[in-house]
Amino acid sequence: MKEVVREYMWNNWPGHDYFHAIRVYNLCLKLGEKLGADLDVLKAAALLHDVAYGENVKEHDVLSAKIAEKILKDIGFPKNKISQVVYCIKTHRFLKGCKADTLEAKILQDADRLDAIGAIGIARALADTGLRKEKIWIPWIKPKEKYDGKSVSCINHFYEKLLKIKDHLNLEESKKIAEGRTKFIEIFLDEFFKEWKGEK
Repeated sequence: MKEVVREYMWNNWPGHDYFHAIRVYNLCLKLGEKLGADLDVLKAAALLHDVAYGENVKEHDVLSAKIAEKILKDIGFPKNKISQVVYCIKTHRFLKGCKADTLEAKILQDADRLDAIGAIGIARALADTGLRKEKIWIPWIKPKEKYDGKSVSCINHFYEKLLKIKDHLNLEESKKIAEGRTKFIEIFLDEFFKEWKGEK
């Protein structure tokens, strides 16, 4: 299945490319093995959750679920588990704020969100900012209180979404991982502002 996912996602932007799927897959395995999740469902959902992601795709979660269903049928994935994979994919997206009702969906949500913070999260955010030709920071534009998916700068994105992710996780195991990753962003921001002002 990894080869199929690679074909779909290889040319995606760095933030949502094949390697994002692999990192989410690895986090899902770590959490899933510890919590006793259905690993067949979890592995498939992790690999396929962003398979339709693209610059001009508005509902990538919905389209990814449809493509995932077709891929799983084509490769002979257990029929009784396909709907569970589809459910995980449909509910994973942060912006939509869906509540996950199964352990596998909760794990996928958390793993996907954890990949958006820490060192990887900073790298992803900066890479996507460059590709969109947006500003790193515009000092006079304050971050919005509520995230709407349209941050005007990379630094605003940190405040509007990334620093809040720790409060939108399902599992205690995920929250523990988020603590260290969030602290890393806070350290980065402290250094960033000191350098911006010429203090260091």
